[in-house]
Amino acid sequence: MATSLDSGLVELLGRLQPLAALGVESLRELVPHCRRERVTRNLDPFQLRDWQGQVVYMVRGELKLEFADGVVQLIVGGWGDALYPIGRGRLVPVSTKAITDIELLRFDEDLVDIVVTWDQLSAPAHDAGSENEPADWRTMAGMFTVQSLTQGAFSTMPPANIEQLLKRFQRIKMKRGQKVIKQGEPGDYYYLIELGRCQVTREVAGAKVELAELHEGDAFGEEALVSDSVRNATVTMKTDGALLRLGKDDFVGLLSEPLVQKLSPREARAHVSAGAHWLDIRYPAEYQCDGLPGAINVPVNEIRHAVSGLDPDKEYIVYCQTGRRSSAAAFLLSQRGIKANLLQGGLKAMTGMQAAA
Repeated sequence: MATSLDSGLVELLGRLQPLAALGVESLRELVPHCRRERVTRNLDPFQLRDWQGQVVYMVRGELKLEFADGVVQLIVGGWGDALYPIGRGRLVPVSTKAITDIELLRFDEDLVDIVVTWDQLSAPAHDAGSENEPADWRTMAGMFTVQSLTQGAFSTMPPANIEQLLKRFQRIKMKRGQKVIKQGEPGDYYYLIELGRCQVTREVAGAKVELAELHEGDAFGEEALVSDSVRNATVTMKTDGALLRLGKDDFVGLLSEPLVQKLSPREARAHVSAGAHWLDIRYPAEYQCDGLPGAINVPVNEIRHAVSGLDPDKEYIVYCQTGRRSSAAAFLLSQRGIKANLLQGGLKAMTGMQAAA
């Protein structure tokens, strides 16, 4: 039976690929969404249940993998090839067998891809306002919670706009007792607390009711922007501090999808046959696991520095696992004069096409 893992497993998750590239805060966010599966020796874990849509790692025990070409491989939990997801890239067996009792960890594949996308695209230092001091976005817990990225205001944010989103935040210094937003006023900004604490209150029947206290990393203000309504509470600085704010026009405008040329797996292969180049923008460990033959690996957070090494006369087919990160990379490259098209659906779509063939 699947159970939630406790936060003590952050160190273990930090050894798995591509999770090892995530920041500590992102790993902590993933822990409650990680599930444990135990399989008894001599059983085939991939016959016991449908792992479709899951990222699966083996962290304990020994597992035998048999491949279509007759090759047999033994992997040991928590080491070597077991640090990569089973059933992806070079670890796509036709059958498996637990040599000992084994323990598997699994995540929802879409959830992991969303967290990796935001973590990778927020990694570079950004100008966070007039004081020109970089903000470490991955420490802003209120913005990067799994709930915020998968269900909150930014869950519909096109990955291609993440860079602009982070650049357009402004830093403002605040004094204790200063009101940030007032109940009944129109929504104008989305806020993140970089330093200090805030008190949230609401006036009910003439009485002020304290609703919550917000701390560094917490976010507030999106409800009025999304619903285009007035503020339903007042937020006051409880200490001196600093806030990062994003204007309503930017908040709403950046939720729109920018134009990127998309190619189906079949179309992409045809372009490559005609001279285009595959461009893998994932982390190096992912590329080493299942990168396409002949592909160039340039992680998306290094795109800006790598443009000078790409040929403006060549066409590049940009891909990642699902198309999220690569849509951002294709847009960034196009803005910089590189002909870049997106592999729609990423490697997942290409694998699906091969399976159906």
